Amino acid sequence: MKFTVAILALAGTLVYGAMSAGTVAAQGKSQWDGVYTEAQAKRGEGLYAQYCASCHGPDLAGGEMAPGLTGGEFTANWNDLSLGDLYERIRISMPQNAPGSLSRQQNSDILAYILRKMNNPVGPAELSTSTDELKGIKFLAAKPGGGN
Repeated sequence: MKFTVAILALAGTLVYGAMSAGTVAAQGKSQWDGVYTEAQAKRGEGLYAQYCASCHGPDLAGGEMAPGLTGGEFTANWNDLSLGDLYERIRISMPQNAPGSLSRQQNSDILAYILRKMNNPVGPAELSTSTDELKGIKFLAAKPGGGN
C-alpha cells in the first residue's frame, strides 16, 4: 500500500513538473530578450539603406507601394508570430526587384536593424540565420510585463 501511494505521489510530481516546464516553454523567448547584437544591427543598417530604403523609406515608415517596418500597424500585423515568419517573408520576397537574392546573413542583419529601430534591446549573441531557430523567438508588439 505504501509503495502504491509513493508511486502515485511520484507520478503526480512528475506530471506537475512537466506541466510547469511546458508553461515556461510555451512562454518562450521574444525579441524583447535581446536576440541580436549592436554590430549586427549596424551591418543591417547599411544593407537596409542599399536594398530596402528605396521602397520602405529611409526611416522604415513605408512608401507608396511598401508598408512601414515599424509602428503600430507593423507590430499589430506581426504580433504573436515568430521572428522566423518575419525572416522568411524577408528572405523569400525581398528585395522587391530581386526576391531571394540576399544571403541568409544579410537578411538576418537587416532584421536585426529593424528590431533596433523598434527599440528592442540588444543582446550578447547575433540573430540566427536559421529559420528553425528563429521560429522559437516570438514577435510581441508589447514588452512582456507591460513596460516599453
